[in-house]
Amino acid sequence: MNRLPHQDGPKGWHRRGYLPHFDGEWTAQFITFNLADAVPKRLLDRWRVELPRQRTDKEFLKLYRRLERALDRGSGECYLRDPKIAQTVERTLQFYHGKKYSLLNWVVMPNHIHMLIVPMLNTSVSTIMRLVKTFSAKEANRILGRSGRFWNEDYFDRYIRNERHHNRVVQYIEMNPVKAKLCERPEDWPYGSARFRTEIEESGELLW
Repeated sequence: MNRLPHQDGPKGWHRRGYLPHFDGEWTAQFITFNLADAVPKRLLDRWRVELPRQRTDKEFLKLYRRLERALDRGSGECYLRDPKIAQTVERTLQFYHGKKYSLLNWVVMPNHIHMLIVPMLNTSVSTIMRLVKTFSAKEANRILGRSGRFWNEDYFDRYIRNERHHNRVVQYIEMNPVKAKLCERPEDWPYGSARFRTEIEESGELLW
């Protein structure tokens, strides 16, 4: 699950909503998406103004880290705290593994998701996000007895540059619950690849 697939380099940039996105076949992607109410509107409005000004990777990362701090504060209804909904989202991520992408690492946080995937041939990240969001939102709203937008319409993605970058991203994803003070060890968090991998390794079964 943590092996880095062959990297072919950038394939193409595009914009959807207010964020720049990158699609590339067989290129590992680090993706973050969040609940519709996870970030206060005033911050989103400010970012919409600031994003076009980000000319370098370093500037964009600085803006992304501000998003991460906002998400880790646990803003909004945090529907993903509900075990039924968190499990639904995790099962959705796993369902498309081997169909639309290879799922390498993931974590379901109270109001956002991190995942590291490798899109399969002829499958764009935007298509993957539409499938994952549509199915999980429908199921989550059914469980909650509500209607309306569940996920924020956009998402953040960064393609993996090299092995070092890959390792940093894996650690970042699996340490997120620890950093947010939700657990003491990554494997203690019930909705993520760290726990999944630990259970599989202890059972002696194949990892996927």
